[in-house]
Amino acid sequence: MDLTDACFAGAARQAELLRSGALTSRALVAECLRRIDRHDRSLNAFRLVFTDRALADAEGADARLARGEDAPLLGVPVAVKEDLAIAGLPTTKGTAAVDTTAPADSEIVRRLRDAGAVIVGRTRMPELGLWPYTESTWAGATRNPWSPDHSPGGSSGGSAAAVAAGLVGAAVGTDGAGSIRIPSACTGLFGLKPQRGHVPLTPDRDVWGGLVAAGPITRHVADAALLLDVLAPGDDHTAAVTATRTLRIAVSLRTWGRGIPVDAEVRDAVLDTAGLLADLGHDVTRVDPDTLHDVAGPAVLAARYLHSAATTERALDRPDRLDARTRAVAALGRSLPAPAVRAALSQTAKLTDHANRLFDHHDLLLTPVLTRPPLRVGEWNRRPTLAALLAAARMTTFLPLWNITGNPAASVPAGHTRTGLPLAVQLVATTDDDRTILTAAGQLERARPWADRRPPAHP
Repeated sequence: MDLTDACFAGAARQAELLRSGALTSRALVAECLRRIDRHDRSLNAFRLVFTDRALADAEGADARLARGEDAPLLGVPVAVKEDLAIAGLPTTKGTAAVDTTAPADSEIVRRLRDAGAVIVGRTRMPELGLWPYTESTWAGATRNPWSPDHSPGGSSGGSAAAVAAGLVGAAVGTDGAGSIRIPSACTGLFGLKPQRGHVPLTPDRDVWGGLVAAGPITRHVADAALLLDVLAPGDDHTAAVTATRTLRIAVSLRTWGRGIPVDAEVRDAVLDTAGLLADLGHDVTRVDPDTLHDVAGPAVLAARYLHSAATTERALDRPDRLDARTRAVAALGRSLPAPAVRAALSQTAKLTDHANRLFDHHDLLLTPVLTRPPLRVGEWNRRPTLAALLAAARMTTFLPLWNITGNPAASVPAGHTRTGLPLAVQLVATTDDDRTILTAAGQLERARPWADRRPPAHP
């Protein structure tokens, strides 16, 4: 396997190549760094690249491999989103507003390093993770490897762009209202938001009032399972990928809120996937859960989202450095009466109980990820803040309920539009059942492989 193929092989295959001696970590990491130098000038996926340390860590991994040592990600190049603490660096969260440096690595970074991963760099996100695209006035736009005119989504847009372009074997993102699933869908990757609390966010706690979870963004389902085995040990995620069992799968195209259109190509991708799952022997049924037509749910999400923007802004060293639009969102959050925020939080248990009734009779829910194909770069820049917020809510309508309830949910590649942009479907499982998502996604990948197709502009 040549080095370019190795860069696109994904974390699990890279770990196998390193373990077998077919490849050295030094060679693989150096090639990833060369690709970053070549492609990231146009992609803008990375906030920071740790060239010297990455090469040193790769050489250390090779020495360990030569001694016969082993670790799950020993020598594998990965990237982490810029809202995850790295010792000695400010945890910037997509802004220029943080000066204080982190005293220690986050638990996620620590577990990656303990597993032997080589952290190549820190990936970009929109300010405070507020948008389904990755752009700011001071950092510019992060672009989609499949089309430089389009966004890779957000808020983990840099992580997704880096993996899709073959710059790293895998990346870690965070998801507070779809921020792993959105960019994975936009870039043709598998992205899993695990069950709330499955991956520790230490030193942060209860991020966005419990809406945020961290998880993998990868080329293959097996890559995601490998990262989850590292980030959330004790539950054999890797074995779940190759498991085979008949599942009861509900399919819904009903949006969370009334009158939201779903693009025809998105709808067809969901129905095609439903047909494939039926052909694979699963019990597939069309349903329209009442929860997804509950007008109270979007209002609960809006209050929590805006309140989270305000509280996150207050914690910054220099909020005056934020973009005007970010400050406007935070101002909306500050204007919310405290009783309204408390009322929104009080609805969590009710929404969770109501949503999970679906899983009394089904193992999985299949929906779209987004209501439309990826945004064009700058598409909403001229819209007033409130109009952009409403457009984002319509585009991501299938996602944030599962941040409120905490259920695991994933974006699974499902072909491309007529113009070559990625399409995806969402799989949601009952509480604490990440493994069933991995099982179904693994079956879909084997039946309809997606990772062999690479972005044409980044060979």
